Amino acid sequence: MPKASPRHPLLPNLDEKLVSEMLAKVGATSVEELFSDIPKGVRLKRSLRVPDGSSEYLVRRDVQTRLASNRTPPGSLCFLGGGVWPHYIPAVVESIMSRNEFYTAYTPYQAEVSQGMLQALFEYQSLMCDLLGMEACNSSMYDWASAAGEAVRMAARVTGRKKALVGANVSPRRRAVIQTYVDPMGVELETVRFDRSTGALDSSDLRRRVSGEVACLYLENPNYFGVIEDEAEDLSALVASAGGLTVVGVDPISLSLVREPGSYGADVVVGEGQPLGIPMNYGGPHLGIFAVKDMKLARSMPGRLIGMTTPVADPTQRAFAMVLQAREQHIRRESATSNVCTNQSLMAVAAASYLSLLGKEGFRRLGETVIANSHYAAAKLSKVNGVRSPHFSGSFFKEFAVSYSSARASSVHRRMAKLGVLAGYPAERSLGLGAEAGLYCVTEVHTLADIDRLVSALEASI
Repeated sequence: MPKASPRHPLLPNLDEKLVSEMLAKVGATSVEELFSDIPKGVRLKRSLRVPDGSSEYLVRRDVQTRLASNRTPPGSLCFLGGGVWPHYIPAVVESIMSRNEFYTAYTPYQAEVSQGMLQALFEYQSLMCDLLGMEACNSSMYDWASAAGEAVRMAARVTGRKKALVGANVSPRRRAVIQTYVDPMGVELETVRFDRSTGALDSSDLRRRVSGEVACLYLENPNYFGVIEDEAEDLSALVASAGGLTVVGVDPISLSLVREPGSYGADVVVGEGQPLGIPMNYGGPHLGIFAVKDMKLARSMPGRLIGMTTPVADPTQRAFAMVLQAREQHIRRESATSNVCTNQSLMAVAAASYLSLLGKEGFRRLGETVIANSHYAAAKLSKVNGVRSPHFSGSFFKEFAVSYSSARASSVHRRMAKLGVLAGYPAERSLGLGAEAGLYCVTEVHTLADIDRLVSALEASI
């Protein structure tokens, strides 16, 4: 037996002889040299503070004690949104997701994927195309932000242009991810202003910025403030007239009542599938939606696409297969159009189950409940002294901004959390609202009593 390193006797790869052999293979003289590309300023300059081992019971009790300090639903009322939203998940969705044939097939590739999983993903794609008004949908991306980044990259590739327009009223975090995705391509992001009264994009500012150099416009509908872009069709037409593409980011629940993007000129639709039967999960894993209107774009679309065909041996039967994988990193390596070589298959199965169970009528009723609850809450909050609710005059769905005349948004947010109400996520200064404001989200899970408690918490926190 080789002599184990004193640092950890149960990890054989820490054996000094093995470490030396591995370093020699890669041409490094030390572990320090191996990681020399990591800046010294971000390295940990001490040993890990890992306590000695303990019994399973004591470890479990310690973890549970630490977790008890978290403020999470249902122990705390949650009115937070901004990309992750509280929605009800029917028990049957969790039951389907937990079936072994789905749950254990983490990221199936062609060689080992089952017909059952392929059919489930095909059904997801079909449902999403119906919902979005698009022709092809992949299955799937990591989240909304990565899907948006890939969409802008794709627009730059297919148009051969190096400028992208992004609404100033999109999520700052999604914009930052887009920036990270397009920087290596030399694509410039240019911001389109939004109307300070309505919260919607400023069409006159877009008109000034659209040119033959623009690859695409990325807008969100509803946008980060929850405001619906009523002029989305005109904005899309304006970009199309200059030869650019329109990329629309959506909350899929809004499509229960809001027009589908394919009907107002969207070329690419991205979004977050988390509301479709997926838990908030502390921010992930979630489901990135990515769909295109023109099948010509499908070849450039990242992620997997499942197709339906018939077996040669028996043309009366259906068969499912992965198609158009040649654009992915695991097939073409550095020549690929995308580095997506895994996906969120299980999350896509959850979304397909959720949409199938609700059906068209149930989905519409869900949207009606959400919009009724959110508008009721906004009206109730408007009666609190020192509060403007909603901050914008534009029509909104599920989320809305609330501004404070004499209180800091971060302080209001913290005080309400101490009262057991998670709400009023502070709006970033980069959004330029000109006032202290917080974002509120109200869905079908909130009762009238919950909203009354929210109003009381805000009154006590202003």
